[in-house]
Amino acid sequence: MTAAAAEVERVARLSYGRLVATLAMRTGSVQMAADALSDALLRALETWPVRGIPEKPEAWLVTAARNRLSDARRHDRVAATAQSHLVRLEEERADRTRGTMPDHLLNLLFVCAHPAIAASIRTPLMLQVVLGLDARRMSGAFLISPGTLGQRLTRARAKIEAAGIGFALPSPDEFEARLDHVLDAIYAAYTVGAEGHSAGDAKGAPLASEAIWLGSVLASEMPRQAEAQALLALMLYAEARRPARTGPDGAFIPLDEQDPNLWNARMLDDADLAMRLAIPNASLGRYQIEAAIQAAHADRRRGNPTDWTGIAALYRGLVSLHPSIGAVTGLAAALGETGRGEEALALLDDIPRDRTTGYQPWWAVRAHLLRGKGDVEGARLAYDRATALSTDPAIRAFLSQRKASMRRD
Repeated sequence: MTAAAAEVERVARLSYGRLVATLAMRTGSVQMAADALSDALLRALETWPVRGIPEKPEAWLVTAARNRLSDARRHDRVAATAQSHLVRLEEERADRTRGTMPDHLLNLLFVCAHPAIAASIRTPLMLQVVLGLDARRMSGAFLISPGTLGQRLTRARAKIEAAGIGFALPSPDEFEARLDHVLDAIYAAYTVGAEGHSAGDAKGAPLASEAIWLGSVLASEMPRQAEAQALLALMLYAEARRPARTGPDGAFIPLDEQDPNLWNARMLDDADLAMRLAIPNASLGRYQIEAAIQAAHADRRRGNPTDWTGIAALYRGLVSLHPSIGAVTGLAAALGETGRGEEALALLDDIPRDRTTGYQPWWAVRAHLLRGKGDVEGARLAYDRATALSTDPAIRAFLSQRKASMRRD
């Protein structure tokens, strides 16, 4: 890959959402903005190897995309006035001067969370429009086949165009309902990125970083929103542990065996600060509970043992508020650590099988619990399924070793 092509890929990966948001705020159309950006990226692949990489790549792409939109308007015989032309030139001049794109991402996120869009598709729609993820990369996170998810995303994007949804932030009476979906999208982006990074996906780490950045922007813009502060804390707690997640040989190290001295202390301090900022405006919310669970794990850096009883209590609260398969699986894992393996297995068995078939953590926790119970054959089957569903080579090796160790035991 040439240096110019690598730079096009880098800008597309890191700035896709910001560029689409910048263009969409002027056009009022997400689809037109995305099409224009795709055309600009193709032009960059043709032009940059010959003329060199521009000093401000993002500004170059915005200018090229706006030119494409202007050409399209002329083709459709929509008159462009001298004033609008001057406005566009001034925008381009300002972009070149700043070297950065104005941040309209939050507006675009709230557009995708509009009530006219089906609730089940709002989060994946935000991930596609704002972060450029395709249906294939997202399907595992939402337990939907890529084909089905792709069709739903296409319909949702068409709905934005047909409904003429405005790009301004929602009114106060709509704000809270839309905010929940925005938070979910940011956390889903972090999860997809973090898991992809661990599995060797080159785009994973930038996506996780972008999600944390979006979370920090949201928390900064909305300091009184406890859930926004808690989401930022949750992502920082998780990301801080990355240096200790694998050993020098690349082997996976589970959380309870990690060396807390290897955790990123600065990130943990920032996470603690975000939690403190959430307290004055605290309300019972999913991300406040999830962040509290991660804070309890992080307490090991102060020399305290893991409080599994307290973590199990937090998971019970999370299940009551947000009864997802992840929350129930987390509760089962915590109960297992407190010596209540039978209760934990019963919780797992109560989840409908059509939801557990492709959910790797459910099988991994089940394997651990069955092993503790002495059910060697059941544990082997669960380990096999968990291994097959893992995309991270280090986790696959870890699970295989755990399975093999039962024979030695």
